[in-house]
Amino acid sequence: MGKSLIITAILLAVGLSATTGICDIRKGEKVDGKKEFEKYCAVCHPNGGNTINAQKPLTKKSLTADGVKSAKDIIVKMRNPGPGMTRFDEKSISDKEANAIAKYIMNAFK
Repeated sequence: MGKSLIITAILLAVGLSATTGICDIRKGEKVDGKKEFEKYCAVCHPNGGNTINAQKPLTKKSLTADGVKSAKDIIVKMRNPGPGMTRFDEKSISDKEANAIAKYIMNAFK
């Protein structure tokens, strides 16, 4: 009986820790685009730059030249990026977070 109690406790702990990562953003909670950008994007895009390809910063001029004209277009790039960029699917960044990041990019790096 002692072993089954330990196994149950371990499974419960693993299950709870897994669900907390999934539930980062609660329903109805406002998402801070800048905070999410810093969490997921700033490593490769510090201050709107681009450490992988310096010719493709997050400025409006550069994004427009690459066919990115809206927040929706940025989300498409996040979900299906080109070579060198990490792919952020819905499991890694929710649609709500992606939208907040995209709006932040559109407003912050002109």
